[in-house]
Formats: sequence, C-alpha cells, structure tokens
Amino acid sequence: MPTVEELYRNYGILADATETAGQHKDAYQVILDGVKGGAKEKRLAAQFIPKFFKHFPELADSAINAQLDLCEDEDVSIRRQAIKELPQFATGDNLPRVADILTQLLQSDDSAEFNLVNNALLSIFKMDAKGTLGGLFSQILQGEDIVRERAIKFLSTKLKTLPEEVLTKEVEELILTESKKVLEDVTGEEFVLFMKILSGLKSLQTVSGRQQLVELVAEQADLEQTFNPSDPDCVDRLLQCTRQAVPLFSKNVHSTRFVTYFCEHVLPNLSSLTSPVEGLDIQLEVLKLLAEMSSFCGDMEKLESNLKKLFDKLLEYMPLPPEEAENGENAGSEEPKLQFSYVECLLYSFHQLGRKLPDFLTSKLNAEKLKDFKIRLQYFARGLQVYIRQLRLALQGKTGEALKTEENKIKVVALKITNNINVLIKDLFHIPPSYKSTVTLSWKPVQKADAGQKRTSEDTTSSSPPKKAPAGPKRDARQIYNPPSGKYSSNLGSFSYEQRGGFRGGRGRGWGGRGNRSRGRIY
Repeated sequence: MPTVEELYRNYGILADATETAGQHKDAYQVILDGVKGGAKEKRLAAQFIPKFFKHFPELADSAINAQLDLCEDEDVSIRRQAIKELPQFATGDNLPRVADILTQLLQSDDSAEFNLVNNALLSIFKMDAKGTLGGLFSQILQGEDIVRERAIKFLSTKLKTLPEEVLTKEVEELILTESKKVLEDVTGEEFVLFMKILSGLKSLQTVSGRQQLVELVAEQADLEQTFNPSDPDCVDRLLQCTRQAVPLFSKNVHSTRFVTYFCEHVLPNLSSLTSPVEGLDIQLEVLKLLAEMSSFCGDMEKLESNLKKLFDKLLEYMPLPPEEAENGENAGSEEPKLQFSYVECLLYSFHQLGRKLPDFLTSKLNAEKLKDFKIRLQYFARGLQVYIRQLRLALQGKTGEALKTEENKIKVVALKITNNINVLIKDLFHIPPSYKSTVTLSWKPVQKADAGQKRTSEDTTSSSPPKKAPAGPKRDARQIYNPPSGKYSSNLGSFSYEQRGGFRGGRGRGWGGRGNRSRGRIY
C-alpha cells in the first residue's frame, strides 16, 4: 500500500506529464492502490483518481471501482469527497453507469452526503440527460425500495429545475416512455408522483398531450374491470386516479369515460363504498369528483340511461315532505335531514348532464314522477331559504379575523352550498326546465367572471327568493308546515387523502406486487 509521500510523488509525475500522462500507467496504478491505505491515503486517492481518469481508458473499470470503494467507506468525510468527484467519471459510455451508481447512493441517511449525491446527479444530467435518465430508471425498475422511492422523488422535485436546453423534446419523450414502464406496477403514492412529473413536461401541455395523460390515468384506473365497492383498494385506486385526471379535463379534453363509469358502476353502489381512509366521507368525495368532471363531459353513448341513474340517486337525498296528520301537525316524529353537500354535488352533476338532454324531465319522465320531483324540489327549496337566512344572519357584520374561526369558515362554505343549490333549483322550476345558470362549486375557488358572465355570476350568490315563486303542488299535495332540519358537511378541504401514504399495504397490494429484486450493491 502506497504512503502519502508515494501518492504525492506519483501525482507529480502525472501532473508534470500533462497531455502525455497516459504513458505513466504505473504511476496511476499506485494512486489506485491508495484506496487500500489509511484515512489520509484514501482522501488523497479520492481526489487524484478522478483527476487523471480520462488519460487511462484501459483502467476505467478499475478506477471507477476504486472510487466506489471510497464512496462506501466508513469515514463520512472520505465518502463525501469520493461522491463529490464522481461526475468526473461520467464520460462517454461510463455516464449511464455513474448515473446508476449515484442513484443507488440516494439511499444515504447523511443529509450532507445526500445533498452531494443530488448535486452530482444534476451535474451529470446537464452533461447527458438521456444517459442520466437511463441510470435513474434502471434503479426505479430494478433497485431496492428505498432507492426506487428516492429516485422517483428526485425526478418529481428536480426535473422542473432543469433548463429547457436540457429537457429537450427527445428527453421528454424518453421520460414518458420509461414512465409508462414503471406505471405498469406502482403504488398509489408513486402514481401521484409520476403524474406530477409527466404533467409538468412541456411537450404534454398541449391538448393531445393532456389527452395522452388522461388515457394513462384511465388505464391505471382499470375502467374496464368490474367495480368492487367493498374492496378499499379498488375504491382507493379509482379515487386517486380520478383525482389525478380532474385537472387534465377541459372543453377539449373530455371526462366522458370517467363520468360514464361513475354513473354506471359507482353511483348505484354509493351507500356500500368502503373508505380506504378512516374518517373520510367517501360518499361525499365520490360525489364531489363526479360534479367536477361533469362540466367537461362530451357526447355520452348511454346519456338517458346514465342521467336516469343520476336522477334516481338525487331523489334519494331530496325527501318528500312529511305526512300531515288529521290535526294539521306532522305525523312523523322527525323532519327529514337535508344533506346539502350531497345535494349540491348531485344537483350540479344533473344540471350539467341535463343540458345534453334538456327534455329529460318533461318527456322522459311520466307526469306523476315529474310532479313528485317538483314536490321534493319545493320542499327542499323552502328549507333552503330558512338556512340561507340563518346563515346570513350569523355572518352579518363579520369580517377579517372573525370569518377565520373554524365555526364561521363552516358557515361561509355552507352559505356557498345553499346558494348554489338555490340557483340550480330555480333553473329546474322554469317551464320548461332551464340549464343556463352557472355556479362555482362550493369547494372550488371563485373564477373571475368576464363582462359576458356578469349576470350569471350575480345569480350564483343571490339568496333572495325569486320575484315569482315557482309553481308548487296544488292543495291536494302534502303541505309544508315546518322548515326541515339540515345537514351540511364540515369537511371543508378538497380531496387530498392520497398524501397519507398511498395505497394500503404498499406495493404488492391494490396495484400489484413488484416481485423480488436483487439486494445489495449492483454497481
């Protein structure tokens, strides 16, 4: 084993030789042997080996392996020095291998070391993006779980920091191609990260790019398979996929396939859904997703059938007035509970799809069913007006900090919900029913309306009763005496439970097991 003095002497020989250093193979071999010495010798070897690496292509494997030994040394300062110099080995055919090595080194628990690995990866990314991606995806597909996890997170956080000259169209195409391979077997959390990676690519910002992403999500959601509402993994997969698809939908990228699946398979099983996360109102989350998607539904093959399913589900949450007893009081002991959050979602979805078949209520329903629906609408509208007045009174004069209390936040959202329902019910009471009003769903940020939309946006926040009351049932129908008690959700946040750890049981459940992979160093 060479001493410190011998290492310096051979370093001098190579440094003095400049461009003819390759003629002094013995001197470089001495430096390579420095990795077998003590701490001082190793630190010098970590700096000297990469400095003259390019002059000895025939010793490339030996040099890289020697540096790798130093990257795994027990002394953290030696490891850090060796990792810092690794990009100097990333030349020609060696680059994918160096990328593979650096990806494996992401498993380090030392923060300084981990940052060095990240910086080194970014450095070689700028030299050769495609070669670096080869090393990263190799480990994502075949590496250990911790390496796979950190490599995916590296891509999801660092790709967006790279300049356009690095992320060329060809590079982005490679990312998409390799990502598709990975998506054949992922956990829910991994799927969310890959959607973040892909949706950030410039080449996928176009309509056709968005459509590609929607197709990817639809494939992951497995919309061809039978839906099992009692399997939390099955429910989880559908909700996480749909949540990723929703931001991609637009007037040019339609949600038809997802809306159809929800109407045909999910709505009929709404009450039997098994929540994948404790404390989540799974039924409300499903209805919120359906409502968000319904705005971008294109031409639907079985529109009337699916609209009927949606209508039937809406009726479940719009009760008839309680029976009237002979003495004029309610015969029942309790008023029906009005679930405003559910009704907002269902009524909005029905209103959106109803635009595509505007005569559904008048010609597709028989007269008795239409009469029944109007009674339910009027009963709900009366209770709604009471709640709107109560909420306005409770919030009157409150501004700034006062509106930020938890109780008042709930009331503000409740007022949005009830106002939305009020606008939609007014539309359906027109003769014939109208589908012209526009509302912003209570959990979505309010969009700034342009001049052409001003009148509509004013309608959405109005809580005053219409100048002319909608035509209600005649005296032979059940009379409403007391406003019903109401229920609206205090679950104010948007759907975000995928942040809690992805799919149940990790890889191997829900979205398939990944099989056995090799362990240990596979440089």
